Amino acid sequence: MLKGLLTLTTGIVLFLFGMLQLNTVVQRLFTARFRQYVKYSVRKPVYGLLTGIVSTILFQSSSATTVLVIGMVGAGLITFYHSLGIILGADIGTTLTVQLVVWKFTDLAPLFIIAGGCLWVTGKKKWKSAGEALFYFGLIFFGLGLAAVATAPLKENQTFIRFFQETKNPLFGVVIGVIFTGIVHASVIPISILVILAQYGLITIENALPIVFGANVGTTVTALMASMVAGVSGKRSALSHFLFKLAGVILCLAALPLFVAILKAISSGIAQQIAIGHFLFNLLVVAAFFFLLKPFARLIEKIIPGEENVLPLWPEYINDECLTEPGKALDCVKKELEREIVLTARMFAEAMSITGNYQVGRRRNIIYMKLVLDNVRTEIVRYLWKVSNVALSPELSKKLFTFTGVNGEIGRIGDQIVSIADLFKDKAQRGIEFSEAAKAEIEEIEKLAAENLRETVSLIEKRDGEKIWFIFRREEEIDGKVKEGRERHLERFCEKACQPEAGPVFVSLLIHLERISDHCQNIAEYIEDLKDI
Repeated sequence: MLKGLLTLTTGIVLFLFGMLQLNTVVQRLFTARFRQYVKYSVRKPVYGLLTGIVSTILFQSSSATTVLVIGMVGAGLITFYHSLGIILGADIGTTLTVQLVVWKFTDLAPLFIIAGGCLWVTGKKKWKSAGEALFYFGLIFFGLGLAAVATAPLKENQTFIRFFQETKNPLFGVVIGVIFTGIVHASVIPISILVILAQYGLITIENALPIVFGANVGTTVTALMASMVAGVSGKRSALSHFLFKLAGVILCLAALPLFVAILKAISSGIAQQIAIGHFLFNLLVVAAFFFLLKPFARLIEKIIPGEENVLPLWPEYINDECLTEPGKALDCVKKELEREIVLTARMFAEAMSITGNYQVGRRRNIIYMKLVLDNVRTEIVRYLWKVSNVALSPELSKKLFTFTGVNGEIGRIGDQIVSIADLFKDKAQRGIEFSEAAKAEIEEIEKLAAENLRETVSLIEKRDGEKIWFIFRREEEIDGKVKEGRERHLERFCEKACQPEAGPVFVSLLIHLERISDHCQNIAEYIEDLKDI
């Protein structure tokens, strides 16, 4: 009994570890493509549905897709309404894993682990990453294979057989599914275990289905937890996910005899019936809500009131129709630059808000805002290239090159802000604390850098010679204070007045703040050059 329990637990742990690592690797491999999926998903709900299906097949976890979507909604990258289609699609995509278990894909797990491991060790660049993904994919099913080994002896246990084969109250099964899935944060595990039990003839479809329904509700726990640190829109998406599943459970329990009869008519094998039942449950949820997403979204907005702050993922002002008039086209670019620098200032404020209180959600918001910044910056470069192909006057040529330089400087400020957020993450993980003197020095330099960034925002909107002078002056002051800060830290280090490991983080933070101010000065110089235009 103890050996079987340990084997089952090991299998579950390997599954969860493989799923989490695969999620990380796939996000790294498909970041650019995922951005494209998001771009298309906001056009029509059906594209969002397909995005959710594809993403979940890649991540092998609907929870991972849903949490990612809630994060993007919370950061304002997509609207609450557009997130609904992706969430529904994620629920369809997760059914594939269970079907692979029915097809005994667990028997092939060692081959994927070996092939993936070889590529991981010997491959280069993307092949190496692809091998890593393949390895973790195999590990997921290897873990489920161990679970199958652990449950095999149970077919000789009459008490266990009676427990799972005697007809019980369906609500009891729903509760089991909710609790188990809520604990492991993956509906695939309990449903796959049901499939394995069915393959050994240890469970009936009547008792398995309520657990499947409960597992689908339990998978919303992860999203609900993630929404606790999200904004209004993130909370709306998480609540919607829960209500989708809850409505599906109510409908399916009300028609349970009919549901069972349909499954028995489709397949004679209980394992296959469970997999099909899991798929049909989620298909029913999609069918019930997909064509009612707008009224459903309005209902949720009334339940959770509040303003939705959306950051358009792509440029709002540049338009190919303006290319026939270069002056007008460059005015469009100027508006996009204004939007870029405002977003950058928001990123900076978000980063500095976690100086002494690191929060994962805030860092994630910074990463998502950087995604928007990179997309807009890339599109501006492409647009300026198109403008450059048109005959330009010397004044417009100068403005074009100025805007190109400003666009690059804004992107570099964003890079520095992400580096600051990463420093705070490292600081929190390693338990590093700054001395009171160090905190005061950081706060002083941070305020100066923030003032330069605010001045730069207004400078792009409207050139102002006085503000340009203040930016230059403040930059010199920051350079001096950063030098003093490094020297004082060295004194504190020698006097053992601060943690030794705090030094690299402190100095790196000062350097990033100084560079942000440097880039603000560079933008001011670009704007200064336009004084005669």
